[in-house]
Amino acid sequence: MKKHLLLIAMIGVLCWLPYLTATETAPAERLPIGVIARFDDHGAGLPFDKAVQSGVSVMQLKVPIAANRTEENVKKILDALKKHNVQLVCVVSGFAGESYRTIPIVKETVGLAPEKTRKERFEEFKGVSDFAKRLGAPSVQFHLGAVPHDTKSKEYWDVVQIVRDSCDYVFANGQSLNLETGQETGPALLQFIHDVNRLNLHINFDPANMILYGCGEPIEALQLVGPFVRSTHCKDARWAEPELQGKEWGQEVLFGTGDVNAPLFLETLRNFGYNGPLIIERENREHPEAQYNDVLKTIEYLKQLRKKIFE
Repeated sequence: MKKHLLLIAMIGVLCWLPYLTATETAPAERLPIGVIARFDDHGAGLPFDKAVQSGVSVMQLKVPIAANRTEENVKKILDALKKHNVQLVCVVSGFAGESYRTIPIVKETVGLAPEKTRKERFEEFKGVSDFAKRLGAPSVQFHLGAVPHDTKSKEYWDVVQIVRDSCDYVFANGQSLNLETGQETGPALLQFIHDVNRLNLHINFDPANMILYGCGEPIEALQLVGPFVRSTHCKDARWAEPELQGKEWGQEVLFGTGDVNAPLFLETLRNFGYNGPLIIERENREHPEAQYNDVLKTIEYLKQLRKKIFE
């Protein structure tokens, strides 16, 4: 089984080559530092105005609600990005009715995986891709949700098919699709990507989510799926107590202060020849007023790590 998964990972290297040569979609800067931003109150990113003023060079943008995807707001976003010399690398999708209150609720409500909302959410996702195209974003991203574990079941292959459909739709818009890590182990995610079999399907690797969801050691997972990683979330967390892992949340903390092992995380990215964005995601639910300062601290920390590890 391990050899089979490693072979899939090696095949993924072939998917990496177009990214390395496609300078029209790749950030001009090597390993640019960025942040997730939100244009309205939808999502937990940094407010857009603060994000463009933070000194980052790239951005992932949480998609605004449909009513706010107007031509006026598209112009406002593009003008601000140009003024502050920030490149939009991805639009992050979300869906009405999602809840992250508990891990069991996540499994019931998040992403395209839940069957009862899948059809309407696919239509919603197409609108997100169209909005991203208007902004010139080269990729879109989402949490897929909890994939059924039985890879021979109809339920599993139904999820495979909706992701194929999603990849095909965004491909027609000139985009790639990034799955954000979280609900699946490294081996399960690798198998799923192999089964979807679309060259524009990639990974946004969030090491903290592996810990928060109790889905396995993030560095081990990254070593397995690294060839498919096109973007990262620089986010950190501490494990829940062993008996609660996978049942209750771990704790998100400032990047570099938790169980991810931030230096090793960047070293592992380097070993795969990673040159993509280092995107800061910091929610700080306990002290939301400190979010912006936490992002500024992480920017400086990442600059130091990047210089030490990659230069």
